[in-house]
Amino acid sequence: MLVVIPARGASKRLPRKNIVPLAGRPLLDYTLDLVRTAGLTKHAVVSTDDAEIARLAEAGGVGVIARPAELSVDTASTESALLHALEQRGGAAAGIDWVLTLPPTSPFRAPASLRRLLAMAEQAPADLDCLMSVTETRGDFWRRSGARWHRLFPDAPRRQQDREPLFEENSAFYLTRSIALVDTGSILGRRVEGVPVDRLEGFDINTLADLPLAEAIIASGLVPHLQRQDKR
Repeated sequence: MLVVIPARGASKRLPRKNIVPLAGRPLLDYTLDLVRTAGLTKHAVVSTDDAEIARLAEAGGVGVIARPAELSVDTASTESALLHALEQRGGAAAGIDWVLTLPPTSPFRAPASLRRLLAMAEQAPADLDCLMSVTETRGDFWRRSGARWHRLFPDAPRRQQDREPLFEENSAFYLTRSIALVDTGSILGRRVEGVPVDRLEGFDINTLADLPLAEAIIASGLVPHLQRQDKR
């Protein structure tokens, strides 16, 4: 397995978001801690174009793959960085069967959820290409068409607790077969299975407004594994 932490230096919505301070620590640190706790350090690399991010990764015991400039622009896909990292590490020829993608912007992932994901991969059928984390929602969704609004599920109960749950893709975990990634160029491959995680684990930091919310979540003690790490 290859664990890839995609962390380029630039970001438009939140400048330097991958290492923005959160509770006194660079955001990237939370993902590095997860990798260490899971015992995956020797399988992990940070894909980056940024010297400061590279130094933080190396200080955390994780390898670094220098991402080319053409894969570091705003329009470059995550998949392009994953394929580059996979190629640099030898791909399937090097025995890499799965690629685990851990964006630094999801700091509240629990080690237990990662262990569950890895256990599911061991039992996955051969035609399953990707296990991705999802968040359950019972929201009521509408779509605008011109000047009119249309309820996406007009027959759904009005009471939230009576609705059938839907599942929203979040970016906390993606575990993709390397051969599917190469063949399709997609982190999802062809066949995907969603893995529900707690809503806090799916919390994604992408804008300036997300930071005070994340700080409040940490201060509240709602993420127990972070409190245990701080006491070590």
